Amino acid sequence: MRRLLVEEPVTRAGPLAKRAALFSLLVSGIAIVLVRDPRAEAGPALATLAGGLAVALLAVLLSAFAFVRVWREGARGLGAALAGLFLAILVLAYPAYAAFRGLRLPALTDVATDVDNPPAFSRSRQAFAARNGRYPADPGPAAREQQRAAYPQIAPLTLDIGADAAFELARKAAVNRRWQIVEAIRPGGRLGNGRIEAVARSLVLNLPDDVTVRVHPRADGARIDVRSASRLGPRDLGVNADRIRAYLDEVANLALAVK
Repeated sequence: MRRLLVEEPVTRAGPLAKRAALFSLLVSGIAIVLVRDPRAEAGPALATLAGGLAVALLAVLLSAFAFVRVWREGARGLGAALAGLFLAILVLAYPAYAAFRGLRLPALTDVATDVDNPPAFSRSRQAFAARNGRYPADPGPAAREQQRAAYPQIAPLTLDIGADAAFELARKAAVNRRWQIVEAIRPGGRLGNGRIEAVARSLVLNLPDDVTVRVHPRADGARIDVRSASRLGPRDLGVNADRIRAYLDEVANLALAVK
């Protein structure tokens, strides 16, 4: 009597999901290294990163298809599908979190503590060079109303110390935040305001954003206003508001330390 061999079904989607996830992990890692390099062009590097994320999404779909076959037909390949899904989630976790958080916020790219009279960016040659010849345009009334609704806690910081001392704290806080200071002009002169012009970079992708700080002398101390503007994209995903909050907290903590 001849024994009939029954072959178990095997899903090809599982191994394909694993390979796609490994490829997306490699491509995304290389893209992040390129994006973080200030010498590299951000556009092609971001396009490469987007391609890596798209491949990770494909790996998720392939894993889902493999799970269906395993469930319905008892096909082999579950381990590869699980590995592919895990690696794809590893690639997509932070972008998904940032996108989910950002979509709940208005499409802003410019946030300031003074909505009615935001600090102006410097027009000096040095500042233009640091911004690659770019000058952030002032947002219109609609954008400012959106900021009021989304970030009511973004407000100026008032200190009961002299303007010169407040300027030094503001400058030190910028250094502590690892900003690239382009200009630092002490309070005084025709307008009396101090100004710090800087370039700040995002934590993960190291993308440049433009920041200006205004130190306004008052009879009872000094007022510090901050404006942060993104260079890339139609929305900042809340990065500018987070940057302003963290910076003003740094200044406030420095002020408490010197008392």
